[in-house]
This record gives sequence, structure tokens and C-alpha cells, in this order.
Amino acid sequence: MYEYDTWLDRVVVEFAQLWPEGTFFSVPFHIYGLLAVLLVAVTCGAVGSLVVGNRMAFFSDALAHTAFTGVALGLLTGLAIDAHRDSDFYQFGIPLIMVGFGMTVGLLIGIVRERTGLASDTVIGVFFAGVVAFGTMVMKALSRSGGYFVVENFLWGNPIAATGRDLLLLSVLALLTFGLLLLMYNSLVFASFNPSLARSRNISLKLTSFAFIVLLALIVNLSQKVVGVLLINGMLIVPAATAGNLCRNMRQLFWTTIALSLLAGGLGMWLSTQQIYFRGRELSFGSSGIIVLMSVLFFIASMTVVPWGRKWLQKHRPAVAEAKA
Repeated sequence: MYEYDTWLDRVVVEFAQLWPEGTFFSVPFHIYGLLAVLLVAVTCGAVGSLVVGNRMAFFSDALAHTAFTGVALGLLTGLAIDAHRDSDFYQFGIPLIMVGFGMTVGLLIGIVRERTGLASDTVIGVFFAGVVAFGTMVMKALSRSGGYFVVENFLWGNPIAATGRDLLLLSVLALLTFGLLLLMYNSLVFASFNPSLARSRNISLKLTSFAFIVLLALIVNLSQKVVGVLLINGMLIVPAATAGNLCRNMRQLFWTTIALSLLAGGLGMWLSTQQIYFRGRELSFGSSGIIVLMSVLFFIASMTVVPWGRKWLQKHRPAVAEAKA
């Protein structure tokens, strides 16, 4: 019934067969989707605090929209080499072009920002406008080529479309992310919050900045299939912003961001598989939208419920202490 492209596909299918029919884990696509979401969540959570610390929310959003143009270039390349019958090109060629284009644009933004002295948001805005305009122009020209549905998945994300190969690729991305952070985390933190101190410790701000830009471009572009172009920035920014309302130091911020990303990802994926009926019709909500919405709800709670709870504890702490005594 199932074709096994990788050893991971066999593991997923055999694991699904252990569960009663009709449960969440009895459907292999749910397992694929959950694993993909959790891998993206832990990767985005790991760099989220640094994105917020470097004030790179707009930059990461620009990289996300760059992926749209990368897909357009991939489709254009496929048309040029007459690859419409080659499924391998659309499976491997388009993502490769998309990642390469995203990394190139990210590095160009960094170079232009350094050489012109313009404000970061100005430089990013120029590239953002140019890249999206070019992507829109190409997609309009190719609107009848059958590539719309490919682009639709990249725009909105579709975790249950993940395959064993996608999971392996996301696993490598997660390992690469944690490996780079293990080597350069202190340098990245110093460069974010105190560039003068970083220079005094002989930390190359240019190397640190470009390395993080390349890593961020990889994360944004390779996570598109799961979360989508329009929502990936929510996974990078919102959990870190929520953790910023709860934490007092960088260590707490780092691990709390990862925990919130995993919680929003797992809960959102589960909620997206639940059957909801409205006037006799079953409604199907996109999993990526629910995941980001859960992250936003956590942020709202961190601004309202958590401060209220702290004030309540401070107000009633003497009474609680007397009751314990």
C-alpha cells in the first residue's frame, strides 16, 4: 500500500500500524506532519531569540518572501530546460534554486548595508520590493504553466505533504543549526547586544553577521514546505517575543523560546486534524495558520494572564505563607 523512499518512511508506517484505527497516530501523514512541524519548531526556536535580539524581524520576513521568487525562478528554469515531465527537478531542483537565491539575496543585503551606510530597514525594503515584484512578474507570466499549485504549498505550507526525505533534510538542518550555535552562540550574542565588547574580544562582526544570515536563509527557505512563506516569520518571531515577556536572561530566553515553539507546533498540528462542523459542513483549517495563531495566543497570555498571576501572588503571598505555617 505504501512506497518506501527512505528507511524513515518504513519506520513511520510501521509505527502508525501500532495504533488503533481512527486515532491521530494511526495516520502516517499525521506523523509526517507532526515530526516536520516539531523539527521546524525546534530550529526556528533556536534562532528566534537571536533574530529578535538583532532586530531582524523585517529581514527574516524579506527572506521568506524571497522564497516566492526562488520558486518562480525554479519554474522558469524548468520551462527553459523543458523539465515539465521530470518530477525529480520539481522535487529537488526548485528547492535548490530557492535556497541558493535566498542565500544570495541575504548576503547582498548585508553587503549593501555595510557599503552604503543606509539604515537596515531601508536596504531590506529596497530588496524586498524588487524581489517580490520580480517574482510576481515571473509568476504572472507562468500562471498557465501549471505551477500555481506548487507555489500554493510554499505560500501556505502543508505539513502533511512532508515525506521521509523532507524529514531527513529538516533533521540535517536542525543539526546544522545547533552545531553552528554551539560554535558561535557567544559571538552572536555579543554581536547582537554589545558590538563594542565583541570587537574588544576580537570577534569578527562581519563573519558573525554573514554566517547568521546564511543560516537564517537556509532555515527560512527549507521550512517553507511546512509553515509557508507567509507564516514562517511568525515561527521565528512570536515565540521569542513571548519568551522575552517571561525571561530574565539569555539562557532562559533561548530554552523558553524552543519550548514555546514546540508547544505551539504540537498543539497546532493536533488541533488541525480535529473535525469541526459548521451548519452541517466539515471545516478544515490550515495547520500552519493554527500553529502561528497558537503562538500569538501565547504572546497575548504572556502580556495579560502572566503579569496578572504575578501580581496576585505578590498580593497574597503573606496570606499563603501564614496558611502554610
